[in-house]
Amino acid sequence: MDGSCETCYSSSVKTFSVRDLRQRWPEAEALLRTEQEIIITRDSKPVAKLVRFTAPKKPRKRFDPVAHAKWQRKVSGGRVSRWVDGALAAAREDRPLRSDRT
Repeated sequence: MDGSCETCYSSSVKTFSVRDLRQRWPEAEALLRTEQEIIITRDSKPVAKLVRFTAPKKPRKRFDPVAHAKWQRKVSGGRVSRWVDGALAAAREDRPLRSDRT
């Protein structure tokens, strides 16, 4: 089988009807290994495009808090920045402190 069906468009792009896709998924999956895309049709009209998934080259680096702290010390020259503390204190002034916290 060449991956095309009788009711589909005749073009260089491979096509499968919705029924063909459901009944012959292994063939479609094998075809995707060689083709970039497959057009899915319903009543001889294109309704979807099935494209090959390519995994990212390398996984995204996970956040490392220790390495980030080292970077912050390096960038700031070892100085501790407290500009956020003032803003947080001002925002919390209107809220009473709860004494029931342990």
